[in-house]
Amino acid sequence: MSRLLVVAGTVVAAALPVAPGAANPVGSDRVETAVRIESPVASVHESVVRVRIPLPESIGPHPAACDWLSYLRYRDAKGPSSSADADRVLIAQPGILEGAGAFDSVARNTVAVAARSGRHIEFWALDRRSNCLDDHTGVRAGLAARSYDVAVDYYYHRRPVDGHTFAGFLGNDRVGWLANVGIAQTITDEYDLLVHELPDPALRQRKVLCGGHSLGGVVTAFFADADFGGNPGYRQCAGYFALDTTISPSLSALSGMPSLSAILPSGGLDYEATQAALRSGVAPRTLNLPVLIGPETMTLLGIVGLAADVDPGGLSHLAAALPLTPNLDTTLRFLFSRDAAAFATGSPSVRQFRLTNAAVLGALMGNASQPLAFLQTSPGFFDGGPVRDKDFPLPQDLAHNPVPAPLTGAALGPDTLGIPDQPDGPLYTWRNYDRIGAPGATIYRDRAGKPYATPATEVTDIGELARSLAEQPLPFTEDYFPTKLATDLFQADDPQISRLLAHPDGITAHPTINLLGGSGLVVPNGVPRWGRVVIAPGYHHLDVLTAAADQNNHQPEPISTALADFATELR
Repeated sequence: MSRLLVVAGTVVAAALPVAPGAANPVGSDRVETAVRIESPVASVHESVVRVRIPLPESIGPHPAACDWLSYLRYRDAKGPSSSADADRVLIAQPGILEGAGAFDSVARNTVAVAARSGRHIEFWALDRRSNCLDDHTGVRAGLAARSYDVAVDYYYHRRPVDGHTFAGFLGNDRVGWLANVGIAQTITDEYDLLVHELPDPALRQRKVLCGGHSLGGVVTAFFADADFGGNPGYRQCAGYFALDTTISPSLSALSGMPSLSAILPSGGLDYEATQAALRSGVAPRTLNLPVLIGPETMTLLGIVGLAADVDPGGLSHLAAALPLTPNLDTTLRFLFSRDAAAFATGSPSVRQFRLTNAAVLGALMGNASQPLAFLQTSPGFFDGGPVRDKDFPLPQDLAHNPVPAPLTGAALGPDTLGIPDQPDGPLYTWRNYDRIGAPGATIYRDRAGKPYATPATEVTDIGELARSLAEQPLPFTEDYFPTKLATDLFQADDPQISRLLAHPDGITAHPTINLLGGSGLVVPNGVPRWGRVVIAPGYHHLDVLTAAADQNNHQPEPISTALADFATELR
């Protein structure tokens, strides 16, 4: 499963919809609402768009909210109000366990870079349909109250918000319809949305760039190679972009792992058996594991982001406020244990350390402390007290030994991990990415003498990361990722899935740009075989989405700059 995982302002919704332009008339089936967020990239307008495109009856009974598709629309403030009049429209599929909110920084930066060259482009960050099941009431109420205690009370102490009480995290028996939501429905949703928003097929073929992050690159490949009632997917795009991924229908290009049909013996689990298990409920219909995977732990990231957003320098009491549910206890032990003994005994516990809210977020998602590569960003490092190497889930000398590293690199990443070393001691703060090299800054080193963080290795602003997690109207994370989407892609060689690839040359029909993190998930498996390749040194898997516009080397941010250049130069 680990190889598969290849993922101050307040949001104020305008009282009235913004006019989306002549191509998108305002009606009961479409609502566009302005989003006002304090961002360092103030020249970009953001709105959330919801379009009613009902699921087919074959999907089964589902909430009415799930008959709507949503995306975040980013455009230059001085550009045209109608998407059809933009110079280019980029449409992005999210990665695994990822929502539209994760694209906030790269979307704003790309639109702003293009505007500086006189070109007006739009960036559409898609939300998967299954995010209709998420309940972000507590985080939004906490944001309005500037208190993360409000969110904790809502999710864990049944304290209502505006008369609404949290119904609990949904179990397998309450998401039965997701057993029928896989790659076919996912790419159909993208096609239907594009046709609704940009009904002119010639315009789509001329102006739209299709792409995504992580698993979104694989989904984009299926979209390009598919046929929609005689309309090839590749004819909906003028080019492709891949954000630490590849535009390929094979997961092996992204994870280094072959398709399921290639590794199972004859008579093993096949497509029909997998579907039967999903529909009966024998197999989990959403990805839900005891550590970091599932609705409870995804919601935890939102609460942590909220705390770091509203009170970054305050002493965190979040760990003490959270109940010790099995998922949360295992997750916190996994993330904050210094070694296997600490994980087994629970001592020292994260509850014994004094951490600011920003430091908690940095510990959860910073590449120097977060062990899982698919959740890594580079937002700085701890400060305020002694640190030590984190020898969990593997000892550092084993995790990065040249022999086992190829087996663990995609799961654990390439960096030595560090963790606070003094329980019941000093207040551990967070030194942001652009303050690592500041005069007087402590240089923390691992036991081999190498700095955990330098100005060259840190690229993401911890404040922007917190804002994206807490303030976006569509989430950064995905609570209920459909298992069927994952199993479909692992069983891509099965005729039931491979038949979707009606135009196998679709992915090479147009120019492609591959925007890769030098410390991300793709580069260790080899660069893509076609298209332009841009490698951002030191970037981790999520940095390609979250990197700040202003970098420590005083050079243009490479991912958004290259993507904007590709979008504006393409003919």
